[in-house]
Amino acid sequence: MSADHESDVVVIGAGQAGLSAAYHLRRAGLANETGFVVLDHGKRPGGAWQYRWPSLVVGKVNGIHDLPGMAFGMPDPRRPASEVVSEYFARFEKTFDLPVHRPVDVTAIREDGDRLLVETPAETWAARAVISATGTWDRPFWPHYPGQELFTGRQLHTADYPGAEAFRGHRVVVVGGGISAVQLLMEIGPVARSTTWVTRRPPVWRDEEFNEDWGRQAVAKVEQRVREGLPPQSVVSVTDLAVTPEVRAAQATGYLDRKPMFDHLVPEGVVWADGTFEPADLILWATGFRAAIDHLAPLHLRTPGGGIRMDGTRVVAEPRLHLVGYGPSASTVGANRAGRAAVREIRRYLGL
Repeated sequence: MSADHESDVVVIGAGQAGLSAAYHLRRAGLANETGFVVLDHGKRPGGAWQYRWPSLVVGKVNGIHDLPGMAFGMPDPRRPASEVVSEYFARFEKTFDLPVHRPVDVTAIREDGDRLLVETPAETWAARAVISATGTWDRPFWPHYPGQELFTGRQLHTADYPGAEAFRGHRVVVVGGGISAVQLLMEIGPVARSTTWVTRRPPVWRDEEFNEDWGRQAVAKVEQRVREGLPPQSVVSVTDLAVTPEVRAAQATGYLDRKPMFDHLVPEGVVWADGTFEPADLILWATGFRAAIDHLAPLHLRTPGGGIRMDGTRVVAEPRLHLVGYGPSASTVGANRAGRAAVREIRRYLGL
């Protein structure tokens, strides 16, 4: 099969993991285009950060890890993280002259002799190796509960969170036990008519500030799953919740009084197994994301357990393919390390 372009390495995605990989490819001496290229579906730099809700300011983020070779610095903690991180990523791309093409949607990766064929709607790239860094933002997870289609109110996922004003005066049920659910409850609580927080498991609170060691512990839990070929949990889902001064205040007001998961939905609200009913106008599903890897389907990589068996960043069944921003590296803590590790192995594999 003839491709429109040939390159030693194609990187898919220009978020934290993809940019880290591109930096190390540049340091390895690979030239633009023929050596490596980055295909990103965003309209501008910023990865998934550019889509975060405006009220998520820098000071509320668990941590934004430096990209290699360029410090993030100390931006105004009151500025939206979407703006600050996008600006940082743009500076990074320009400083290191990274060959990022956007917007480009990669639809499939197929075997093509000794190369992998990367397909987009407009053109194809034949690569000796591929680094897929597509993250999770494009795959918001909506769990299904009986009666969900009968609910007459509005249902939103955190990926589409429009800001607290959309919840003013409404009875709101927030589903999910992660940091996003907590942050949004603290925003929505003061303006909503009522809020109800439900989670499948009781939240685990830690009376300390989030730090890198805490993050590494969460990454290690996810890494074990991908080594076993199981679908990865998100790093966020296994990260405990920090008790900050803001959280203490919200706990005192009752916004963070958690209830167990409801059993089903009815047109006017939610119902627990014992028959308890809670009226609701709006349900916010803060239920996380899944890996955006549909473009890998032609390679038939999934194990019987439903995941992709990994050895570090390398896909065991396809050594020309590395996944970064997948499983344990789907975090700012793990992304840099994964990008560096993937490039190191690719250089060895290709004899570069």
